[in-house]
Amino acid sequence: MTSASLRALLAASVSVTAFALAAPALAQTATADTEVGEVLVTAQKRSENINDVPLAVTAVSGEKLDAIRSSGGDIRVFSARVPSLTLESSFGRTFPRPYIRGLGNTDFDLNASQPVSFVYDEVVMETPVLKGFPLFDIDQVEVLKGPQGTLFGRNTPAGVLKFDSAKPTQTFEGYAQGSYATYDTINLEGAVSGPIIEGVLAGRLSALYQRRSDWVDNLRGGDKNDSEGYKQFAIRGQLLWTPTENLDALLNLHYQHLNGTPRVFRANIIQKGTNNFVPGFKRDEISQDAQSRAVQKIESSGANLKITYDFGEGMPELTSVTAYERVDAYSRGDIDGGFGASFAPPFGPGFIPFPAESADGIPFHRQFTQELRLAGNNGPLGYTVGAYYFNESIKIDSFDYNTLGGGALQGYAYQNQKSESWALFANVDYDVSEQLNIGGGIRYSDDKKDFLAQRTRSPFGAPRTAILRANPDTSEVSFNLNATYAASDTLNLYARVSRGYRAPSIQGRLVFGDTLSIADKETVMSYEAGIKGKVPEARLRYDAAVFYYDANDLQITAVGGGANFNRLLNADKAVGYGFEFNAELEPVDRLLITAGLSYNNTEIKDSALFTQPCGGGCTVLDPAGPIAGTVRIDGNSLPNAPKWIANVTAGYSWPMGEGELFVFTDWAYRSKVNFFLYQSAEFNDSKLLEGGLRLGYRAPEARWEVAAFGRNITNDKSLEGGIDFNNLTGFVNDPRILGVEVKTKF
Repeated sequence: MTSASLRALLAASVSVTAFALAAPALAQTATADTEVGEVLVTAQKRSENINDVPLAVTAVSGEKLDAIRSSGGDIRVFSARVPSLTLESSFGRTFPRPYIRGLGNTDFDLNASQPVSFVYDEVVMETPVLKGFPLFDIDQVEVLKGPQGTLFGRNTPAGVLKFDSAKPTQTFEGYAQGSYATYDTINLEGAVSGPIIEGVLAGRLSALYQRRSDWVDNLRGGDKNDSEGYKQFAIRGQLLWTPTENLDALLNLHYQHLNGTPRVFRANIIQKGTNNFVPGFKRDEISQDAQSRAVQKIESSGANLKITYDFGEGMPELTSVTAYERVDAYSRGDIDGGFGASFAPPFGPGFIPFPAESADGIPFHRQFTQELRLAGNNGPLGYTVGAYYFNESIKIDSFDYNTLGGGALQGYAYQNQKSESWALFANVDYDVSEQLNIGGGIRYSDDKKDFLAQRTRSPFGAPRTAILRANPDTSEVSFNLNATYAASDTLNLYARVSRGYRAPSIQGRLVFGDTLSIADKETVMSYEAGIKGKVPEARLRYDAAVFYYDANDLQITAVGGGANFNRLLNADKAVGYGFEFNAELEPVDRLLITAGLSYNNTEIKDSALFTQPCGGGCTVLDPAGPIAGTVRIDGNSLPNAPKWIANVTAGYSWPMGEGELFVFTDWAYRSKVNFFLYQSAEFNDSKLLEGGLRLGYRAPEARWEVAAFGRNITNDKSLEGGIDFNNLTGFVNDPRILGVEVKTKF
């Protein structure tokens, strides 16, 4: 760690500690028996107060969760609405690319490996397309920051996004809600839950339907409103069987189907030499010659069974989680973002050196996982031990089409991969005294992959490749050590050291290349200290953390260059440091304010690392590399790693008749992000600031409510990513959406 980064980290630590010690002096005149509600999380695979968990975790639920999902938003709505978290996608609604504390992966391949794990109802989703399962009937979302390898396994060196759906109840209840918004956006959601056999069997059925009409006009297409629409349906059924007080079994069946269009790439929308939009840019217009053939279809389904048996008082509890997932996918789009080519005029917008129209599909995918764990408490000692097994098979097809030849197929390659992993883990904590708890955990992981790929048809007339193979086989140990000190009944201090691991990654996009791309395993050492507390007199809950991490052999992706291609690399080292802060305050009755802030500084440290810059005429800012056409990236920040993220929400209600009027607003800000490993004047975005507003009337006991809402109410227009191999292509955030919603509970 440099002296400058150490000084910054110490300054942040002193600041947040000073805040914690000063906090009890706030609002001494408030009523002592009023306090912000308790938040329970399962970040350590057991239910506990968020302030007792020795790691940085943010929970999103309730009104904030409802508001940010308005207008049919997908999982990317959480971007910048949690400190240190961003999400983006060049694919669409169902392929999120997450980043926590700057660690993520820009790889666009359907087989991409990511350092942030998505866990749905205790099941890890490995393939990126599975991670975009739509959000509905969700109880809570938890964001765990820093390596989580001990309890959540490999591919979690950056953190975990954990989604917990609402569970079956022993009383009859349910809800139904519907909304209509801009661009004919329709969102219908509902659930019904209750006993089937009193005290023995309960069920819950929930469903979602989302639709948005195409709202982007293709000026070269003849038909108006060609792109950015979708129709999505999802359903989840659950059965909870409790034959005895000691045994329960929860069965979860789920399915989704998406029919829409892929992310719209827009040619030459960035003004050369700057990151500004070109004059006259319109978000609802494109000029493309392949967009009429654009399509995106996703279908996935799965089942999981969680069985829990409690051996009795003073004895451990045994948990088994068995899961099976599958997905089929196909996505085809205009990649160059324009029409024509320099050698086949007319062309535009701007200079189009050559056309690019491609597709990727998953014709076959199967994932099976099994986890067994035993957890218990023996006086001051708490423990969890377990075993985990993962098996996945996936096939990927890649196609290239001749845009100028009517869209005829001109290139094809395939990838087949089988992955198998197993692990043993243990985690313990011990109450040394009434104030001090120490803990730690260890996990041994073993990973094997069998990969093959071949190009059978080349768009450039090159011969087919041989069948190329790779078989990485590796093992690794992850661990964590932590201590929590209760400075008072309302203030905890904690420290944590953890080590995370990501298994080797393989890419075989051979349509435009002749070799496989392999990245060795990566490891991340993380150091974190924080405070978690509450001030009942002020009705305030808060937490803050400072962190530093050192990533060795960091897996990164060199995207683009002179062709629609990506290449995996290992950076010798990357470091990151910063701080995070969350607060929840109820200054007066009926007013609840939340705020979050994070600072994150990342740096690639590898003097021998270089890569190709853009192939589309951008203004490169990095020094030249040792080989012509390359640049050095040592010292650059990681892609999509903003230094600053800030968010705030405020909700207020006041009585009206027997019910209440309410208003809720939420705002999210992220600072400058760079889209690629290299730095250029064009492929970055200075900032994004989006706000939401929701106001309406709620009947007594929340039996029903009606509300008007807006998302991105200032109509912020920002770049979210770029395509650099052909021209100055970019893709942008969603426009302002206004709508109305009704909801009833029973």
